[in-house]
Amino acid sequence: MLRQIKVSDLRVGMYVQSFCGSWMDHPFWRSHFLLDDPQDLEKIRSCGIAALWIDTSKGLDVQVEEQPSASEPSLEPLAIPAQERSRNRPRIAMSDEVIHALNLCARTKAAVLNMFSDLRMGRAVYPEQISQLVADISDSLMRHPDALISLARLKTSDEYTYMHSVAVCGLMMSLAYRLNLPDSLVKEAGIAGILHEVGKVFVPVELLNKTSPLSEAESESLRRHPEVGAKMLLDTRHFSPRVVDVCLHHHEKIDGSGYPHKLCGTQISLFSRMAAVCDTYDSVTSNRHGKEAWAAAEAIRKMAGWTGYFDEQVFHAFVRCVGIYPVGALVLLKSGRLAIVMEQHEQSLLSPRVKVFYSAQLRMPIAQRVIDLAVAGEQDSIASLESVKKWGFKHLDELWSGISIGKQSIFSTA
Repeated sequence: MLRQIKVSDLRVGMYVQSFCGSWMDHPFWRSHFLLDDPQDLEKIRSCGIAALWIDTSKGLDVQVEEQPSASEPSLEPLAIPAQERSRNRPRIAMSDEVIHALNLCARTKAAVLNMFSDLRMGRAVYPEQISQLVADISDSLMRHPDALISLARLKTSDEYTYMHSVAVCGLMMSLAYRLNLPDSLVKEAGIAGILHEVGKVFVPVELLNKTSPLSEAESESLRRHPEVGAKMLLDTRHFSPRVVDVCLHHHEKIDGSGYPHKLCGTQISLFSRMAAVCDTYDSVTSNRHGKEAWAAAEAIRKMAGWTGYFDEQVFHAFVRCVGIYPVGALVLLKSGRLAIVMEQHEQSLLSPRVKVFYSAQLRMPIAQRVIDLAVAGEQDSIASLESVKKWGFKHLDELWSGISIGKQSIFSTA
């Protein structure tokens, strides 16, 4: 089992898997070895490295009373700010950015598919291959924060594995902006989002696509993907400890009931607490093999009630990213009209821009019109969140996206 520890907790008998930092920061030519010499222990403690990874299956584990936080030490001072710093976002129209984001999703899906194929073949992946993807996604979020993360939900079950990485990348960066993290960490959060489930490239496809309940052995095999992925990233020695930590710990829960290490509270790094929310949200709002997607607003409501799953402050910041009524939510207005949420309002989560299209009283379509519920003097407001199944509407996503959505992928590069 891989575990990140502070150098001060290192002792003879542990198996060193990797050092946190550049290979030039430590005096050892080997990247992993059994620490059996006290002199080597002193060399490590005196070389200035703050943390490293050990493999407890090959050597001693930390003592229970000394168990450290799983967070990388340099991340711990990054508390969530009481007030968000306003970032200049030169927004363009949502309809315009949807077109940009659609093309970007198609390109990024193809790039991630190729990257995962390379990994299956044993080829190395480098940060430079991912950096441009992350930069392009960041640019899209800056032009309009709702377009890409809303579009990414529309993936088919067959493209889930690759588009899930794209979606979580966008959500992680959006959340990092909301938490007021420096630009360098926003980029790192995006890289972590792309790679968070890279271990699944080594899980048999038939297991990933299985629609019937998994056996105990199958569940155990699937639950090993965080450690498999983290070890692969560690072995490449090209990715930061934060990125590796997200790969390893994005399934941990605040109450300690997650996996693989049953970490709890602040033992889970900030990035991994962020990834837990982003990964879950995109998973439950996506069509997967044997699992129908939840509506985005329904997902937010249900996740808010899951005690012990998420860091409360991180989750609240996430809600501010996607909205209480996310893009695509079906709502009933006090006027009796049904509307689809078009985009969020930065100053008011309860007053998004909506498109009215149906009379609830008359049970018939009406002229479509976009209304900004936050505009001064607007008398209408949201009365309730509505179930799409209850009303039996089809293809509501076409109302907000302007894209014809059928059974085929909208992210085709053909």
